[in-house]
Amino acid sequence: MGSCKDQERREQGKCVWVQGPIIVGAGPSGLAVAACLSDHGVPYVILERSDCITSLWQNRTYDRLKLHLPKEFCELPLMGFPSNFPKYPTKYQFISYMDSYASRFSIHPRFNQAVLSAEFHPSCEIWVVRTHDFQYISPWLIVATGENAEPIIPSIPGMDKFLGPIVHSSLYKSGSSYKNKKVLVIGCGNSGMEVSFDLCRHKAIPYMVARDTVHVLPREMFGLSTYGIAMALFRYLPLKFVDKFLLLVASFMLGNTDRYGIRRPKMGPIELKLATGKTPVLDVGQVAQIKSGNIKVMEGVKEITRNGAKFMNGQEYEFQAIILATGYKSNVPTWLKSCESFTKDGMPKTSFPEGWKGENGLYTVGFTRRGLLGTASDAVKIAKDIANQWKTVKDKTYCNSHIILLKST
Repeated sequence: MGSCKDQERREQGKCVWVQGPIIVGAGPSGLAVAACLSDHGVPYVILERSDCITSLWQNRTYDRLKLHLPKEFCELPLMGFPSNFPKYPTKYQFISYMDSYASRFSIHPRFNQAVLSAEFHPSCEIWVVRTHDFQYISPWLIVATGENAEPIIPSIPGMDKFLGPIVHSSLYKSGSSYKNKKVLVIGCGNSGMEVSFDLCRHKAIPYMVARDTVHVLPREMFGLSTYGIAMALFRYLPLKFVDKFLLLVASFMLGNTDRYGIRRPKMGPIELKLATGKTPVLDVGQVAQIKSGNIKVMEGVKEITRNGAKFMNGQEYEFQAIILATGYKSNVPTWLKSCESFTKDGMPKTSFPEGWKGENGLYTVGFTRRGLLGTASDAVKIAKDIANQWKTVKDKTYCNSHIILLKST
């Protein structure tokens, strides 16, 4: 049995004082704010639960994925995409860009450090972030885990009875293993549409459930990015006018999607995105497959059976596999303790453009519902705000026998 001094040494090695902020999450949001902090000369520590950066992109995306927006709308601060990348980079090109970004700014996350809890201690004005291995301590905490940290798994009656595989779209890689199979895809957002389209390309037979309303827009209008057109118009025209213009052109290019079971929301696409975060589907060929009958659109699922599913309209079909394209959610409420800055759904209570800064040295990046442009904007603001504070406290000496002083580069 070890002595009390031995035990004290072990405990001291578990506690780390971070000179700058603690960043939770090494996805694009965490990398962006880390690069901006480095640009100001502020040290930091990034904690990442997986064993790589951008784990969502590396481990939870399908092979054919491309950026839905042109690359100029998806750049992180201080470094753009390579000029030889196409307008819509592939998944692997985006991952390559992230690797180059981390290398350029010497970003070295601490991997396999899943955060169990993070709590502010008012008496000493510090954040204590606990993982299985360490306690990290800092006056600043940056939440960079994003809006899509955990897959949403719906509870549908009979799911436990189904004899075939049921997987979330986060585990779907390619339609090659579904050739000639009837597959039920539950969800009609960008993931549901893209998975269904990919299944078609691999000669599977997808049935896509469109229970909710959704806007489908062409990815490009008049040879230009639909998103780019919308953002340009939004600078000079009222939001409702921009939405009416987008819907008018979409109707001309895609037809009335209601006829094929894809019902549009009453609220316009940009207004809906800003209000709820629900992103319009950008069409890259899915609508043509729906019109031709290669993707069959179904109403809501009433029940999963041993060999298939029953639908709300009374129809019943057999399926050999089910894919849940049911989206993702924030996981912040599971680990951020006693914090009034976030809702129960894990989103900042203060909306964009002010949601990046909370109370007591808390910051959030990647929760704007505006993609990587919003991430870049918030990362710049956060780094500047912390840098202004850090200059006044960087020479402070902290005397605590249970704390190791750590500089992260």
